[in-house]
Amino acid sequence: MIYISRKVDFCASHRLHSPALTDAENVALYGKCNSANGHGHNYVLEVTVCGSVGENTGMVMDLKALKDLLDQEIVDRVDHKNLNVDVDFMQGVIPTAENMVIKFWGYLENRLPENCRLFEVRLWETDNNVAFYRGE
Repeated sequence: MIYISRKVDFCASHRLHSPALTDAENVALYGKCNSANGHGHNYVLEVTVCGSVGENTGMVMDLKALKDLLDQEIVDRVDHKNLNVDVDFMQGVIPTAENMVIKFWGYLENRLPENCRLFEVRLWETDNNVAFYRGE
């Protein structure tokens, strides 16, 4: 099994707020990330796929094709957007990095070539904070 990864970046804003909690509970849990006006991040998304090396191509997947897929399915939908308001697949979802990687997985897992599969979706919210998902 061979693994390849591609990184892309995007900028987006969000507000962490749970409707199941009181305003005071939200502030206590999310702190400044609960600001009514939201805040932004320069995210880095890394997607890893795995599979066998194609006999005719020498590749699991063309990395340019993987970049194009990430741009089309994720970056074009979230870049310079408010995740709470502007992104349809994040509606009704608290836009934590954890929830974002799960949603991104759902958009990508069935859009890969036959000889490879999605292995991991990793999202850096900051240099120090990262969430990753490998499916259920």
